[in-house]
Amino acid sequence: MSRLAQTEGLTDIQREILSTVRDFVDKEILPVATELEHRDEYPTAIVEGLKELGVFGLMIPEEYGGLGESLLTYALCVEEIARGWMSVSGIINTHFIVAYMLKQHGTEEQKEYFLPKMALGEIRGAFSMSEPGLGSDVSAITSKAVPDGDEYVLNGQKMWLTNGGTATLVAVLCRTGEAQEGVAPHKAMTTFLVEKEPGFGEVRPGLTIPGKIEKMGYKGVETTELIMDGLRIPADRVLGGTPNRGFYQMMDGVEVGRVNVAARGCGVARRAFELGVAYAQQRHTFGKPIAQHQAIQFKLAEMGTKVEAAHAMMVNAARKKDSGARNDLEAGMAKYLASEYCKEVVEDAFRIHGGYGFSKEYEIERLYREAPMLLIGEGTAEIQKMIIGRRLLEEYRTQD
Repeated sequence: MSRLAQTEGLTDIQREILSTVRDFVDKEILPVATELEHRDEYPTAIVEGLKELGVFGLMIPEEYGGLGESLLTYALCVEEIARGWMSVSGIINTHFIVAYMLKQHGTEEQKEYFLPKMALGEIRGAFSMSEPGLGSDVSAITSKAVPDGDEYVLNGQKMWLTNGGTATLVAVLCRTGEAQEGVAPHKAMTTFLVEKEPGFGEVRPGLTIPGKIEKMGYKGVETTELIMDGLRIPADRVLGGTPNRGFYQMMDGVEVGRVNVAARGCGVARRAFELGVAYAQQRHTFGKPIAQHQAIQFKLAEMGTKVEAAHAMMVNAARKKDSGARNDLEAGMAKYLASEYCKEVVEDAFRIHGGYGFSKEYEIERLYREAPMLLIGEGTAEIQKMIIGRRLLEEYRTQD
């Protein structure tokens, strides 16, 4: 058990869940992660194992067949899974966000229909906001949904859809109203629950999932586009049953998703530290292990401190959300710090490995390609700073 990244105040059940997940990571993920990543192969056996452990239903209420656990428990499990292979935590994250949005905003019929199957992993979720020309400006989406009787007709192109091929349920954000003077654009957006077949090509009439987007890292999990051309969706598949609430629903999901990305950053950073501190004790130069050189000890000290600080902020953000309080400030800070520190810890571990860090035979090479994705996912560092800055001004506003 690592001394770093420990969490005080956990219940016996939380400790048991974490221990089970940690054992699974050590036995079933770490031994095969790098090989599967180099082949860009979907981790089917790993996903099936996580389904058996109940991870897909971790936060789904017990009344719908889940474990009914907290965001903190979930985030700590994600940290462990990302320590093994970040791509696996991405598979879980998109599913989790859709389940969370259903739990918080879905109609009772939608909850009863989707959540029990999602808890078992029989239905797997993905969510879609981004578009090719959109970037971070979600309010500028152009995908449209037009009512037609008791259905909506959806048209548009989406981008960066994690789990686009394997997911069977996608929460898709579309514009459902024209821009009006004096009306904020985000007040005319709706989230649709789109069911589809797994795979690529036309996965239901009017809906196409092209092939995988080739990426530098974050392999194994597929990232795709989503193209809607006359896609017809029943009105009862509007999330929550009422249109024009989609932006707020998506932002609620992304907020908890930011805690998840922070947890992923913590897990990858911890693994990089483990690899760096182990290699530093094995590699000898000038007649002694490089860990005995002061320059390396300074690196290890900085790396360990960053791992600990990022973990503490992630735990604080999760606990804030679990308390029912607003946590956009804490989630933004945690996501920003954890992703930046992850990049720095991974790079320092890479430097400790020297030339061997550039070799695909060493695990740190994979982490070095994976860490940059965390700087972008669920909002860039610049977006997090905007959120943090605005919230701090709200909290510390001076009197005129």
